[in-house]
Amino acid sequence: MTTDTAQEIEKLLPATFTAPRLSEEEFLEFAANFPDAMVEYTADGTVIVMPPTDPETGVRTGEVFRQLANWSKQRGGMVCGPDAGFLFQDGSRRSPDAAWFDAARWREAKRGRKRFPVFAPEFVIELRSPDDRIGPLREKMPEYIANGVQLGWLIDPIERTVTIYNSGPPRVLKNPETVAGEGPIAGFLLSLERILNE
Repeated sequence: MTTDTAQEIEKLLPATFTAPRLSEEEFLEFAANFPDAMVEYTADGTVIVMPPTDPETGVRTGEVFRQLANWSKQRGGMVCGPDAGFLFQDGSRRSPDAAWFDAARWREAKRGRKRFPVFAPEFVIELRSPDDRIGPLREKMPEYIANGVQLGWLIDPIERTVTIYNSGPPRVLKNPETVAGEGPIAGFLLSLERILNE
């Protein structure tokens, strides 16, 4: 891809388009054209290029990450933010706003692999920004579960809701002050005061 083409696409962000099946190297080469954007790739071959989030959403994401990382220090796991990408078993490459996973599982998964082993974190969070349409986020959450994620939270500051996804039907919490972890993150309690009220 030429620099001019990448600059034209950046003017249209967020952008989606269909691409042929991309290898790991091809995906990384494509994503390198957009150093300031987030690039995801769906199982059906749709490439999604998203602009950087606004500062307010960045503050909210930072608060989610801080609380999860503080809890994880005591629990002994690994936490990453939206700059990390995961390759899922269906071929999609996703970058949740926050993810937690067991360190031993990660070491085992990456053994013998260069960069992106097929790996699903135990827990993911997606945080809706003012520019996000809710539909694509709601579609993404069950995809996480189908690919091996055990628990997912969709936090929507616009509607002031948290939707909990696991192997059962989604559950919606309206105007919650906190949301309690379960399953892989039992014992984690996320305060939403600085996330829904900023």
